[in-house]
Amino acid sequence: MALALLGPALLSRASWLERSPRIGIAAWQALSVSLVSAALLAGLSLAVPAIPWTTDLGQLIRTCAMTIVAQYSTPGGAVVSATGAAAALVILARVAYCVVADRTLAARNRKAQLDALALIARRHLRYDALVVEHPAAAAYCLPGRGRQIVLTSAALSALDHSQLLAVLAHERAHLRGRHDLILAAADSLQRAFPRIAAFRTARTELGRLVEMLADDNAARQSDRTTVATALVRLAEHGMTPVTALGAGGESALSRVRRLISPVRPLGAGRTTLAALALGILLSVPVFVAIAPASAATPMPPCPVSGQALTM
Repeated sequence: MALALLGPALLSRASWLERSPRIGIAAWQALSVSLVSAALLAGLSLAVPAIPWTTDLGQLIRTCAMTIVAQYSTPGGAVVSATGAAAALVILARVAYCVVADRTLAARNRKAQLDALALIARRHLRYDALVVEHPAAAAYCLPGRGRQIVLTSAALSALDHSQLLAVLAHERAHLRGRHDLILAAADSLQRAFPRIAAFRTARTELGRLVEMLADDNAARQSDRTTVATALVRLAEHGMTPVTALGAGGESALSRVRRLISPVRPLGAGRTTLAALALGILLSVPVFVAIAPASAATPMPPCPVSGQALTM
C-alpha cells in the first residue's frame, strides 16, 4: 500500500528523472516490479509457514514436513494458507495472460500495418525509410521482427535535410533500445490491474521518458535546436498508428522546452545514489517477506511431537 500510494507521487515530483531519462525509466520499472512482487510475496508468505533454518539437510527436510503438517492440520491455518497460495497464483496468471495477450495483439497489428505498407509505401533510398502519401506530417517506427521507419510525404516537405536526419536518429534510437518492450510491459500491468492508479501513472511517465531518451540520442547526432524544431513541425499534425513509436505525440511540447533549455546531467555521484535507491526499492518487498523467516531462525528446528501438536 505504501509503494502504491507514495511511490508514484514521489517519482512524479522528482525533476531529476527528466535529467536522466534512462534512470527515470528504471525507477518506474522498479516501482512496478516492487508492487507486483510485494503482492506475490504476500500471498506466498501466507501459503508457506515460517520454517526454522538449519544447516543439517535431513533435519531441515524433517522440520519442513512437520511445520507444514502443523500449519495445514487446523481449519484456520489451511484456509489462510490456501487463500495466500490462490492469491499468488491468480496474480501471476493474470500478469502472464495480459503479457501474452498484449504481445499477440501487438504482433498482429504490426503485421497488418507492414502488409498495408508493402502495398502503398515506397522505399526512400537516401533516408532508408518507407514513405507513404499523406497530408499530415508524421514520422514513426514499427518495432519487432520486420522493423521499419515510416515517413509521410508531408513530413518530407515540412522538414529539411538536417531535421529529417534528427527524426530518423530519434526513431532508430527507439528501435535499437527496444522501447516498445518497455511500454508493452507497462501496458500489460495497466491492463492486469486497471484499478491501481500507480500502473496508469507509470505507463504515462514511461511514454514520456522513452521519448526523451530518444530525443537525447538524436541530439548527440544533431544539435538540440534542430531536434526541437523537427518536433514542433511534427506535433502540429501528429499522427502515430497503434503499436508504433513516433517522434511527435502529446508530450512533444514539453520535450521541446526540455531540448531548448537543457539541464545538467546527474553526474556520477548522483547516478550512483539513484542506482542505490532503485536497489532499495526493489528489495523492500523481499525484506518484508523474509521477516517471518528471520523471526523463525532462533526457533528449535525439530520440536518434539507434543510441542508440535500444541502449536
